[in-house]
Amino acid sequence: VFGLHAQRNLHLMERAQTLSHLSARLLEQLTALFRQERPDLILVQGDTTSVFAASLAAFYEGIAVGHVEAGLRTQDKRNPFPEELNRRVTSLVADLHFAPTQQARENLLREQVDSRRIYVTGNTVIDALQAIRGPARERALREFPFLANGHRTILVTAHRRENHGAPLERICRAVALLVQEHPEIRVIWPVHPNPQVCRPVYDLLHGRERVHLLPALSYTSFIGVLDLCALVLTDSGGVQEEAPALGRPTLVLRDTTERPEGVMSGTVKLVGTEVETIIGETSHLLSDEYAYRQMSLAACPYGDGRAAERIVAAIRNHWGLDRAQPEAFCATSATLAMA
Repeated sequence: VFGLHAQRNLHLMERAQTLSHLSARLLEQLTALFRQERPDLILVQGDTTSVFAASLAAFYEGIAVGHVEAGLRTQDKRNPFPEELNRRVTSLVADLHFAPTQQARENLLREQVDSRRIYVTGNTVIDALQAIRGPARERALREFPFLANGHRTILVTAHRRENHGAPLERICRAVALLVQEHPEIRVIWPVHPNPQVCRPVYDLLHGRERVHLLPALSYTSFIGVLDLCALVLTDSGGVQEEAPALGRPTLVLRDTTERPEGVMSGTVKLVGTEVETIIGETSHLLSDEYAYRQMSLAACPYGDGRAAERIVAAIRNHWGLDRAQPEAFCATSATLAMA
């Protein structure tokens, strides 16, 4: 999508592999790669197992680590699992911390991270979103013409490990009841390929009228659908940033979030996974135009499209290549959602 191509593929993905197995393979292969390439710095982004393993492998090899999207916390090491722990371990290892928001910076300061190594940059998620929005809308309309036919579309995503099993089944039942109670809506659900996700989703929702279960979408198609939908039900972290930037009210299918800024700004609401709560909160937004507008017009607190510029400037400044101090992202000066 962005004209970038991977130069190395470690071929690590295996069906149903455990976190410990994946972590061990990542450490071995990344260590070998780092010894061969000898980089001065590695950049890791987010909270995945590969972020944790790459940071640890770099630390063992004496290589500096820059963490993009640093400082997000729920303060519950098991929720989200294993992402919260991945972030905390990466923060212990990282030499440069690129915090997307002031709140993330404050989290790092409370953990005794040196303030001189923290840069508030906004999030690269918003950079990518702004770059792809136009083509994404066009592609989504070609692929899913019903997005323009007058139905209000709800986008659903759910995949987190803590929602596997009974919570995911409750989410499915809530979606089925919403479609039954609101004949004016459609649901589009790109289903994660993990068998623990796709099996219950297809068992409970396949064949339902106005419920479109799709294979995982490309990034471009997904952003287009997100931009064209009416509202979002999700347990994703990234979508909690993307949807507010597009002015899409977002109900988060979790009890905690590492992105409280969206909740505080009013664009995001935590609703958990209980059927009655999901139906009640969604129906409220579908029927109350004022409540819907309040959520859709709130400011996006996660970036202004210049995070990458600030990260580059911070790296140059830290290593003495440029004396200019990088400008910090300030959410209070961010524009309203791009919608």
